[in-house]
Amino acid sequence: MKKKIIIGSRGSQLALWQANFVKKELEKADKTIAVEIKIIKTKGDKILDVALSKIGDKSLFTKELENQLLEKKIDLAVHSLKDLQTQLPDGLKLSAVSQRHPVEDVLIARKKKITLQNLKENAVIATGSLRRRCQLLHIRPDVKVVELRGNVPSRIEKFLQSEWDAIILARAGVERLNLKKYISSYISTDEMLPAVGQGALGIETHSKNDFVNNLLTSIHNEDTYRAVLAE
Repeated sequence: MKKKIIIGSRGSQLALWQANFVKKELEKADKTIAVEIKIIKTKGDKILDVALSKIGDKSLFTKELENQLLEKKIDLAVHSLKDLQTQLPDGLKLSAVSQRHPVEDVLIARKKKITLQNLKENAVIATGSLRRRCQLLHIRPDVKVVELRGNVPSRIEKFLQSEWDAIILARAGVERLNLKKYISSYISTDEMLPAVGQGALGIETHSKNDFVNNLLTSIHNEDTYRAVLAE
């Protein structure tokens, strides 16, 4: 009988893409295991009508997953690394960081080749990120920035049904879900700094789960780990 490993994941399309990516890599590395995915809803998934910056909870998308790890109901949790706190709860560890996907943000507008520079004056741009809002207003102080919450597909759908001129999302998430056709332009890191760890997956485990921690060496990318550690 194969040894069962349970991955904890949020339920969005992007989170499940990430969890399935880890599942495939683990099953490829060890043929004696069977990996299951358990969907866990976080506080950040439940509160969709308040700006992230106003909720003020640093573990908004991770706490429920971490509780399940501490209770040993799951063996590992797959996160977008940028969602993880720098200080993890006692008993947990960051066991692996995946090879990084592109780190920059993208602009999704009404036409191709629209950029932050040639977007019309006083344009309305939606984002749920305080980081993006601040940098955007530095680049284009004339624009109006409105709040946008939800997962990647729902944000794009909200944009398509709105009168906004553009939205800003992370390139990695858009491309992982095969939604590249909506990208109008790429925002270079010289223009807008990405979040710390953007584009990488962080895999969190119980610090004493030696079997899983050893198994995750097959996924860990030391170059990415060193880069995000420096960030």
